[in-house]
Amino acid sequence: MSILIIILLPGTDAMPPRPATGHLRLGPLRLEYHRYDGVAPDRPTLVLLHEGLGCVELWRDFPRRLAQSTGCPVLAYSRRGYGGSDGRPPPWPVTYMHEEGLEILPRVLQAAGIGRAILVGHSDGASIALIHAGGTPARQILGLVLMAPHVFAEELSLDSIRQARVAYEEGDLRQRLARYHGDNVDHAFPGWNGAWLDPAFRQWNLEPYLPEIDLPLLQIQGEEDQYGTRLQLETIAARVRGPVTTRLLPGCRHAPHLDRPQETLDAIAPFVARLTTGAVQTGPGAAPPGTTTG
Repeated sequence: MSILIIILLPGTDAMPPRPATGHLRLGPLRLEYHRYDGVAPDRPTLVLLHEGLGCVELWRDFPRRLAQSTGCPVLAYSRRGYGGSDGRPPPWPVTYMHEEGLEILPRVLQAAGIGRAILVGHSDGASIALIHAGGTPARQILGLVLMAPHVFAEELSLDSIRQARVAYEEGDLRQRLARYHGDNVDHAFPGWNGAWLDPAFRQWNLEPYLPEIDLPLLQIQGEEDQYGTRLQLETIAARVRGPVTTRLLPGCRHAPHLDRPQETLDAIAPFVARLTTGAVQTGPGAAPPGTTTG
């Protein structure tokens, strides 16, 4: 949800070795990307969908480590209004995540030449993954990794987002974000924050998409997530048709890949391995959801 927490984490300043970089062109729209090679070119690509104030740089070392731990190619890109992508001036509609999942993401996959993919989303990015999987044919998607997903607005989330606005307007959050978003900083924060705090956002709800999803899901959430409760995960697990595995990480807040990177990688790697070997059953009759802690 908010990069306020991510950029203040200790020990996350080391940047990964330089990946292949560039811009995807979707007609007139340019989106920056970072791409990491996997050890096997025939494996599906892990497509990273960042949080509400993220961008390619703010994934830090995670994409490189993810490519190493899974052997899969990894693509991270910045959405409109973020990082080095084209701008998106505010205000943003409360449906901005729907636009990304239904309209933009299919074009990203095509422009990047991606055949088979596994979507790895964090916060807003996880919601976008659910919208894409439940609202499009999503034929090339093998599974979803959802870190701190949201399918409806909770007061806990809105309270934290209000605090982020204060930090942006009265503290140094704008300056910190500008390091990564440059001229887009006054697109990314007001666009995201204004949409979530719009009174209409209280009716925002992705539950109608869930019964259409028969893909395997891995859900990862910190037990101390300040932007969402377990009710988000429970709702997803109860309503999708595919098998669901849930990992709850003690001592972890809203960003599992930064708060608990090794535990997060240890959860994702075997999930991806099962998908690439076809060992995960999908559709009706699939294995029931499972939850593990730690």
